[in-house]
Amino acid sequence: MALCSPSGKVWLMVWKPNVTVAALLERDGRFLLVEEETEFGVRFNQPAGHLDCGESLLAAVVRETIEETAYRLQPEFLVGIYNYRIEERDLTYLRFAFGGRVAGHEPARPLDQGILAVHWLTPDEIRAKQALHRSPLVLRCVEDWLAGRRYPLELLVDYHR
Repeated sequence: MALCSPSGKVWLMVWKPNVTVAALLERDGRFLLVEEETEFGVRFNQPAGHLDCGESLLAAVVRETIEETAYRLQPEFLVGIYNYRIEERDLTYLRFAFGGRVAGHEPARPLDQGILAVHWLTPDEIRAKQALHRSPLVLRCVEDWLAGRRYPLELLVDYHR
């Protein structure tokens, strides 16, 4: 699709996916999820968010996790890369899901706006809330974790000029 400026110059519109990160933290058989207010009502999601300009994927997932849960993530591996398309909204998300361990907790830290609560849920509890998931990727990431999917972080290369 091309758009024209008032001067007649043609601008080219380029499609780009929304790059997001998500954290899978498991403790004693329970996974860390956030309960958040969205435009579609209250939903459950992994700690997740968008990659900021100039930010590495690892820095993004550490940042999003602390901002949304007050838990500090130490990423140890990549669980999966997910291409999620929502046709009716003309949106595509490219999600990088990371697993790791809790490296700290700051319970007094204020959480991001819209985060209502932080929960440690069993896989069965997560499945039971499937109708309230932010996207189908919530359960898919948990299932991939449970299936043992772990990929080395060395797959990721940050290259800057």
